[in-house]
Amino acid sequence: MRVFPVYAPKLIVKHARIFVSGAIWVKELGRLEFNNGRFLLPKQPQPEVKQAVIELNQLIQTQHSNEAKTA
Repeated sequence: MRVFPVYAPKLIVKHARIFVSGAIWVKELGRLEFNNGRFLLPKQPQPEVKQAVIELNQLIQTQHSNEAKTA
């Protein structure tokens, strides 16, 4: 599990895309799990955690679509 002392979306997405599945810990948000390169929502997420997961998954999706355009 990697620990991120601050919420840095691009670094977090990079880590998730490299390792594909696992968990990270972000100081402000707590533990976030990802599988198949996508972040999973906890069963009862706090609003800021839910927003962060949505933002991270959107960033992953835009990177995938950019790679598809260049390929």
